[in-house]
Amino acid sequence: IPIVMVTALKDVEDRVKALEVGADDFLTKPVDNTELRARVSSLLKVKAYNDHMLNHQKELEAEVAKRTEQLRQAFEKIKVASLDTIYRLSRAAEYKDEDTGAHIQRMSNYAATIAHKVDLNKEANETILYAAPMHDVGKIGIPDQILLKPGRLDPDEWEIMKQHSILGAQILEGSDAESIKLAEVIALTHHEKWDGSGYPKGLKGSEIPLAGRITAIADVFDALTSKRPYKEPFPLEKAFIIIEEGWGSHFDPQWWMPS
Repeated sequence: IPIVMVTALKDVEDRVKALEVGADDFLTKPVDNTELRARVSSLLKVKAYNDHMLNHQKELEAEVAKRTEQLRQAFEKIKVASLDTIYRLSRAAEYKDEDTGAHIQRMSNYAATIAHKVDLNKEANETILYAAPMHDVGKIGIPDQILLKPGRLDPDEWEIMKQHSILGAQILEGSDAESIKLAEVIALTHHEKWDGSGYPKGLKGSEIPLAGRITAIADVFDALTSKRPYKEPFPLEKAFIIIEEGWGSHFDPQWWMPS
């Protein structure tokens, strides 16, 4: 409510003090009724305008909050749909393997979990979650008699199989999307080993991109704990032992945690 101070004091200092303690206006005695009504009317108009602006501001803030939440929900739906699309397209590379769909989801979740453990930020974790399912997309170019062979590959077959890393990177190259660019890196480097004995380039140590190092662990762990045409799944305890034995040779030793 506007406050009009009626006073006999005429000093400027007194008027300033009146305004400082909360008065909106003041009149000097004797009061002219016409002036009083005009001052009060003017103050009420100002208050009505300020109230209107305050309410409008609150309405705008509420609308912005509502729209922001709607956009967040829409974005979440897009992300879920995008990840589902990635899973489905990635399965095309190994569609004859009945466990491929589950492998892709498990492996990408393992990769995101490892990324979190090595203190990557939330955005990087999410990018790896989206990129990792495409790690073996190059297998779409490998002949079925090699890809689905139940026994060990002979040296010539193994050389052909190793080409899937290069084929995958070629399939994924040229995209502006961050997840696809990272998927290209992962496809090319997730079979590299810390000691340089991996493929296709024989990269060694920190020459191997971080995403490739992370995905390598996730891929090997899932391979160990899953049934394959040539083996039964290993128990978790044995899988962890094999992973630990690979620190410093297959995997980045800085992530080794004594059991």
